[in-house]
Amino acid sequence: MKIAFFTDTFTPQVNGVARTFQRFAEYLDEKRIEYRFFVPETDENLFSTQIFRFTSIPFFIYPECRLALPNVIHIKKELEKFQPDLIHIATPFNMGLTGLVYGKKLNIPMVGSYHTHFDRYLEYYDLQFLSSFMWRYMNWFHQSFEKTFVPSMETKKEVESKGFSNVHIWSRGVDCDTFHPYFSSYRLREKYKIKDPFLLSFVGRLAPEKDLDLLMKAAHQLPESIKEKVHWLIAGDGPLLEELQKEKPPNMTFVGYLKGEQLAELYAASDLFVFPSTTETFGNVVLEANACRTAVIGARAGGVQEIIRHGETGLLCEPRSVEDIVNNICRLIDHPSLLKRMGLEARKFSLSQSWDTIFSDLLLQYEEVIEHNQQCKVANL
Repeated sequence: MKIAFFTDTFTPQVNGVARTFQRFAEYLDEKRIEYRFFVPETDENLFSTQIFRFTSIPFFIYPECRLALPNVIHIKKELEKFQPDLIHIATPFNMGLTGLVYGKKLNIPMVGSYHTHFDRYLEYYDLQFLSSFMWRYMNWFHQSFEKTFVPSMETKKEVESKGFSNVHIWSRGVDCDTFHPYFSSYRLREKYKIKDPFLLSFVGRLAPEKDLDLLMKAAHQLPESIKEKVHWLIAGDGPLLEELQKEKPPNMTFVGYLKGEQLAELYAASDLFVFPSTTETFGNVVLEANACRTAVIGARAGGVQEIIRHGETGLLCEPRSVEDIVNNICRLIDHPSLLKRMGLEARKFSLSQSWDTIFSDLLLQYEEVIEHNQQCKVANL
């Protein structure tokens, strides 16, 4: 099997899509499956004979996703040389369009994946008027794919209601060797001079679509008896950083962008992870927190509601309800034994979410598409 990928977001960009495809590339290396990635350029000098990078500019709504300016002649030559059995298109922008055009021209079967609710993002940037146009475009873009992969049942229902067909689940996993609970909170407490007994955390892009206004309101509205017991650690970067730092309460620290072991250490040191976003198609950070034995409070919306087992691994709140967030934080801080039990269940659940199993299932779906395409070619001879 030889696979070509077209995506406008890839490592070292910081988002769930980029990290997922980077991990998938590592998995394909382990399985000795040939692949080529056609992706945006990076400021970092990341060279690979299997990854082709092209000049790009930031996407205005979501700068972490780049709009590539691909060299189409170079791409066509590389595809003809590589002769992939399948093309996987991950984004609907310039790089994805290039893959779509050459998949059709070279008669290569194609699959796609839908990762981001861009229509929901539009609301946060006062661009709702573009929503109907966006869905018409997305329907046109995905209609050529043998299969479209989505990360959650909520996302599947959403895109099917908008006219998508041949939609299949491609879930997400977590590396439980990297994300584990066996860290001490001592280093972080010393570094940030934290003496409060409970650590609350948030990890993610500091942007409007993450509903951080709710988190800030909840932090301010906690009863004094709870405020005295907790300290917030906010990890990430983004356009709201400066504004959030100005309005933060005294018991909140912004620690910047973290990855790898430092990120795992923050999750593991946290007694509770609070993630109010209502726009997630999955919610990788929720599963990472679970792997570090940390219970999560999240919104009953998007893919997050399919990860959190309400009352077992965390608590779900009504979407955009500050009152619910406050009440659930209070409930768990006032009942540390319940908080601990949820953390244990969260770790147990995460251990069942293996990347190997998820990627293996995806390869089986690839094989189905390739075999079906070959059968159609034989039938047409």
